[in-house]
Amino acid sequence: MWIVVAVFAFLHWDFWLWDDTTLWFGFLPVGLAYHAFYSLAAGLLWWLFIRVAWPEHVERWARGEGGEGEP
Repeated sequence: MWIVVAVFAFLHWDFWLWDDTTLWFGFLPVGLAYHAFYSLAAGLLWWLFIRVAWPEHVERWARGEGGEGEP
């Protein structure tokens, strides 16, 4: 998962679009469109990380069901 985060950090720079003056749909700069899609993808990525890697013992503790770390 850390490798995916590093790749997303690299993709955030989007240096390949710095000089691109293309407009999508006649009004949307390509850099802004890229970052809109990038933001959606990053949100989906974090949702996936939470679904896959969120520690279940924290949820049990928050619900008061015991678990690790509870005295």
